[in-house]
Order: sequence, then C-alpha cells, then structure tokens
Amino acid sequence: MTELSDEQRTAFEAAAFRRLVQHLRERSDVQNIDLMNLAGFCRNCLSNWYREAAEASGIAMSKEVSREIVYGMPYDEWRALYQKDASAEQKAAFERNRPKE
Repeated sequence: MTELSDEQRTAFEAAAFRRLVQHLRERSDVQNIDLMNLAGFCRNCLSNWYREAAEASGIAMSKEVSREIVYGMPYDEWRALYQKDASAEQKAAFERNRPKE
C-alpha cells in the first residue's frame, strides 16, 4: 500500500466526501429511506457526522447549517422539492433493518 502523509490522507478523504455529497445532490430521485434501507446511512446521517466533526473541533454548528451543506439547499426546501412519502414496504424494511439499541 502507498504510504500517505496525514495531509494527503485528509485531502483525499475530503475530496471523496465532496464527491459523495455532489453525487447525492445529483441523485435527488434517491430517497433517504432507500439509502437507509440499503446502506444504513442517509443524507441526514452525513450532515450529523459533519456537524459532530465541526463541534469536536470547537466549532458550533446547527443541524440546519450542516444539512444545508449536504443537501445544497435548506432541508425544508429539499423535502418540498424531492421527498416522497415512504411506502408501507419501505417503512417495514426500515423497521426490520434499523439498529436495535
């Protein structure tokens, strides 16, 4: 495996994150519940992880701000434009697959 400096690793991770966010913005047809059911995370998870990283670095960030970073627009606007009601089948799959606490 190629040895990377900490700076290179961070830069490559950041680039991969930006590419993932851009891809998800382009795929507004993919619903969050579908992402959760297939991959166990969604856009909201990414925004929460982003906010947690900011706060771990001492930067206060609201949920609304972190969601806008991931969605590329205010969350309520994205929901109005793209979010569809989850089907009974999607909801059932979510309940079956969600982590049990």
